[in-house]
Amino acid sequence: MFNKTMNCKTCRDDLQNLLFDPSAPENAAARAHIAACFACAREFAAFESTMSLLDTWEAPEVSPYFDQKLAVRLREEQACPAPGWFERIKTRLLLNTGRQLRPALAGAMALLLIAGGGTVGVTTWQRAQTVPASATVNDLQILVKNEQALQQMDQLLDGDAPSSSTSAPPES
Repeated sequence: MFNKTMNCKTCRDDLQNLLFDPSAPENAAARAHIAACFACAREFAAFESTMSLLDTWEAPEVSPYFDQKLAVRLREEQACPAPGWFERIKTRLLLNTGRQLRPALAGAMALLLIAGGGTVGVTTWQRAQTVPASATVNDLQILVKNEQALQQMDQLLDGDAPSSSTSAPPES
């Protein structure tokens, strides 16, 4: 066999074996550790006192009419009408431990995440196409598109400037 080093954790794992079979040769390391470690010795003493207390406990006597009472209760339950679907669901939800519902809930949550992820992707894609540009960017795009027309307007305005200066000065 292998020789394992004894520390408090491994000693705690071996306390049950030491309690049930103290003279076993495998428990020599645990006995030596308990002799040297006060915390493990205290835990072993508490474990030993708990087990001795459990040894003194006696189960209560079964009632002599237990079998008859059980048979009557079974017949009463069998004679009752079967519960409806609402009562069955209510009972299942109230008394269920959740083991049967967990796979169904996990599947429903996965479907919601998939559906939600798909709609988020679609809505952000649609927003990216319809998001208006800022006012500055919009003005610059208009200037680039209409550059030739603006140059012609500037030439026309420059041509009008000398004619307005040749007009007669206002009289006072």
